[in-house]
Amino acid sequence: MIFKSKANKALDKMEDPRETLDYSYQRQLELLQKVRRGVADVATSRKRVELQINQAEAEAAKREQQAKAALSSGREDLAREALARRGTIQTQVADLRIQYNNLQGEEEKLTLASQRLQAKVDSFRTRKETIKATYTAAEAQTRINEAFSGISEEMGDVGLAIQRAEDKTAQMQARAGAIDELLASGALDDFTGQRDDIQAELDRMGGGSDVELEIARMKAELGQAPAPKSAIEQGQPAGQQHTQQIRQPGEAQ
Repeated sequence: MIFKSKANKALDKMEDPRETLDYSYQRQLELLQKVRRGVADVATSRKRVELQINQAEAEAAKREQQAKAALSSGREDLAREALARRGTIQTQVADLRIQYNNLQGEEEKLTLASQRLQAKVDSFRTRKETIKATYTAAEAQTRINEAFSGISEEMGDVGLAIQRAEDKTAQMQARAGAIDELLASGALDDFTGQRDDIQAELDRMGGGSDVELEIARMKAELGQAPAPKSAIEQGQPAGQQHTQQIRQPGEAQ
């Protein structure tokens, strides 16, 4: 039972209703063709019997003429023989007519069956095409809906590929940022250029002064300290700073 259930499930998944309908239609066409061949064979047999009847009737008529000619010649014995043979031929004609009537009845039955089967095949073909068109439309709509919802296997694979690409991109960006920070702090050596210890020290001092300036600015906003001096003012010589302090606003330069 387990094997049959698995097999039925696999077959159901593999089965395409359109192919099944086409196969059934093909089988019906083959059956219709056999019925038509049967009608043709019966009609051929009926025609052959009809020809035999015509030949036998012509032979019987010939024997009758021979009997008359024999009587005219005074040969009664020959006339009797001719009539006896005509009787045998007439018996054969009677049997042939029975066969002819039977074949004619079979031909009519097969012709009627062929016509009914033809109508059934035509109706099945129309229904088959309608079902196939409906199934194709439903299949297309299902694929569209699955694509929009992302539950189809193809779109699921695409979504996983995009997610992996985004993860790898974020990882590479994080790695690049970490390496830049390590290079800036001096923890890693930059082998692409000459090492400059003085520049590295100045970069560290500059970074620290930026932080101090930010702290001083926040304290000034809170009223805890005077506004910080800019980096340019901090870098000016002492004499120049003193001169700027002596000058009053509005004095000539």
